[in-house]
Amino acid sequence: MFLEILLKIIGIGFLTTIACLILKPSKPDLALVVGVAGSVCVFLYIIDLLEQVLGLFSYIMELTHLDSKLFTLLIKIVGVGYITEFSANLCADSGSSAMASKIMLAGKIVIFVMAIPIITSLVELLVGLMP
Repeated sequence: MFLEILLKIIGIGFLTTIACLILKPSKPDLALVVGVAGSVCVFLYIIDLLEQVLGLFSYIMELTHLDSKLFTLLIKIVGVGYITEFSANLCADSGSSAMASKIMLAGKIVIFVMAIPIITSLVELLVGLMP
């Protein structure tokens, strides 16, 4: 199943790339639309896999009895990372590497701010373990 999904994603990627290379010299606007459409198709395949990962995290939360807020926050942080990279790559593919860099910087800052509760919990745990 996973190999099948990966092969479909690779196929979409190759077809999109070839279509963009063919269209870019004569119709750059259409090439951009095709590139974005291919990226969205790949993202839709990835969503199915992410649902399985979320199920695994839910199972781990049940087993460990850890605070579900921390796992939820961790999932959100990973999501922000993926969405940031996806968006930055779209900008870079469109020829706007400066905007891609700004998006990556913003994503890193948002991830850091979102991680503060996790860092605080770890510090509190370490302080509690000290004699």
